[in-house]
Amino acid sequence: MSIALALHVLFAAIWVGGMFFAYACLRPSLCALDEAARARLWVQVLGRFFFWVRTASAVILLSGVYMIRALGGIKAMPPYVHLMLALGIVMMMIFLHVYFAPFRRLGRAVDAGNIEQASAQIRQIRVLVAVNLAVGLLVMSVAAAGRYLHS
Repeated sequence: MSIALALHVLFAAIWVGGMFFAYACLRPSLCALDEAARARLWVQVLGRFFFWVRTASAVILLSGVYMIRALGGIKAMPPYVHLMLALGIVMMMIFLHVYFAPFRRLGRAVDAGNIEQASAQIRQIRVLVAVNLAVGLLVMSVAAAGRYLHS
């Protein structure tokens, strides 16, 4: 159980921390680049980051299900665990949308040299990452405080 919990928390920190870094630190720093260079860089950065998000999604889901089963099943879980599970699934769905829609379109636009289209995809990704970051921070807050709110 302790290994599952450690992996769960570690990969949640990787995912949410990566979104925070990209949104709050990297994104504002890229304003110094022209649009074409910025688009090419985002394709490279997001491509690498999304490997870790795919890995994190799998580890978080598998470790979470393992812990739920080990602790008596979903019916035995307090409401905050249900909330974490539901919000985690929302985060995964948002990620899948970003990965298979605007990120793929971004790559195609960069390959075609269509900077206007690439910039539009970057804007869409930025909004969705902001939403997912907010949800991720909420999930982490629920995880940290949930047992105390439940009692």
